Amino acid sequence: MLKKEKTKATVKKESKINELQIASERKTVIMQGNEAVAYGALDAGVNFFAGYPITPSTEIAEILAAELPKRDGVFIQMEDEIASICAITGASLAGAKSLTATSGPGFSLMQEGIGFAKITETPCVVVNVQRMGPSTGMPTSPAQGDIMQARWGSHGDSPAIVLYPDSVKESYELTIRAVNLAEKYRTCVILLLDEVLGHMRESVRLPDLANVRVINRIKPTVPPHWYKHYDENQKYLSPLASYGEGYRFHVTGLTHDAHGFPTNKSTEAGDMMDRLRKKISHNIRDLVQIESHEMDDATIAIFAAGITARSAKAAIAMARYEGIKVGLLRPLTIWPFPDDAVRKMLRNVETVIVPELNQGQLIHEIRRLTKDKSDSNVLTIQRVNGQLISPNDILRKIKEVS
Repeated sequence: MLKKEKTKATVKKESKINELQIASERKTVIMQGNEAVAYGALDAGVNFFAGYPITPSTEIAEILAAELPKRDGVFIQMEDEIASICAITGASLAGAKSLTATSGPGFSLMQEGIGFAKITETPCVVVNVQRMGPSTGMPTSPAQGDIMQARWGSHGDSPAIVLYPDSVKESYELTIRAVNLAEKYRTCVILLLDEVLGHMRESVRLPDLANVRVINRIKPTVPPHWYKHYDENQKYLSPLASYGEGYRFHVTGLTHDAHGFPTNKSTEAGDMMDRLRKKISHNIRDLVQIESHEMDDATIAIFAAGITARSAKAAIAMARYEGIKVGLLRPLTIWPFPDDAVRKMLRNVETVIVPELNQGQLIHEIRRLTKDKSDSNVLTIQRVNGQLISPNDILRKIKEVS
């Protein structure tokens, strides 16, 4: 008997040691950007994934297909991307934290479903690992052509929260943030990655789970007969009941009233549209993240996002070595666009350079915010041939204007 009890204690001790070893091993790992997204989703509490394999995002689905069932989660491979966005919206309404991942053509197919998630104020996350387009394009080559689509792809006016990392570690962090913001603001949040970032590997120090901030949706505390599925409040953050919890509500893509039922009343339609807009516009400080790099004394500014910002930082280091005062602004939040921060940070620079892997998308936002500068002082570097913009490409442009 004593020997048996000792064996149990030994097994328990060995199990504890194994748990500690696993916890230690996950702190510093080599992983791809797509892997970081998958594990960020798991650490944020995502327990439902529906998707269709598509290059260059497939690793996200592969990892979640293996890991979700181990954690009592659900993975479903759908027949296409239209079904995928519908499935994650439905799962979220039933109480799940849901996410899907796709690329170019799949992201296009999801646009109507994204609009449905937004008008029904249903939390979910869509990861778009961008590739060359249009159409099938170059599936294994990088591009940044979906920036405007992430904001304006769905018809009608709708809010947009779009995040954009530039490293593997940030892919992990912004996935968690995307899930948190979706849950907090009851909307579809989009995470943009570049093909290169999705497949590149970096050493990443993952935080202990105890230090990962996870936000869960607000649940109603009122009796079921008082519940309004789209309740008004000053912060435009309303509780969200799930199907099966005893609360009665209606979900439709039609313009609806506070209970979710279709309406043609102009006042109720106006209230709904205002709520969709104000939940974003009234919480800009919480939503916007922007990095300022070497901008304190800069006379030339580079505005770049994602993988292109990494080339910009290398170019800045070379330019600074030669005595050229240049800095970088990098939006981690692409939408809502960081208007106030960009205006303030570009106020004292003479020239702005906008390198991007498209035919000109971010440049329009910068010109909108720098109308006091002539076109000759707001320059662009554009590339759409499947190749990255190199540090030397950016350095040459810096020298042209310095």
